[in-house]
Amino acid sequence: MAPETYTAHATHRMVELEGRQLAPFGRRAFAFAFDFLLAALLFGLVVVAGSLGAERTHLLSKDAKVTLTFNLSNWYSILALVIYFGVATFLGKGQTPGKRLARIRVLSTLHSQLTLWHSVERALGYGASALELGFGFLQYFLAENRQTVHDRIAGTIVVSEPRKNAHPS
Repeated sequence: MAPETYTAHATHRMVELEGRQLAPFGRRAFAFAFDFLLAALLFGLVVVAGSLGAERTHLLSKDAKVTLTFNLSNWYSILALVIYFGVATFLGKGQTPGKRLARIRVLSTLHSQLTLWHSVERALGYGASALELGFGFLQYFLAENRQTVHDRIAGTIVVSEPRKNAHPS
């Protein structure tokens, strides 16, 4: 049996990405904050709609309070964030609503398109970036290709998107 050898499977993709303008930290931070607030708002709307529906069907008494709250100390808030960031990134082809506003996009360093797994893996990686007082986000300033911890976990970079109505000179 011949020994296995290393194959540089992502080399072609990395060459394709050569020269892309990396997204600045401020636009990345804006997009993350916007999306975080949007996810919390959507979570609240789902909880309110669910409680109103339960009240109408008499599953919840009129005096009962909904105890589902969005905060990062409960599992369902974390799950809501992972679902929001994972699905939004996948369906938006690398752009959540916040990233679209900031004109930035997540790209895979391994494949031509982000898969759902890449998107969810990156969303889960936000937890790793938040550890140690957010140092994983600040690694943007230290790491090659401005990759944060969640970028390196998922094999992604974040690039600036050109304006759609920009006219060549």
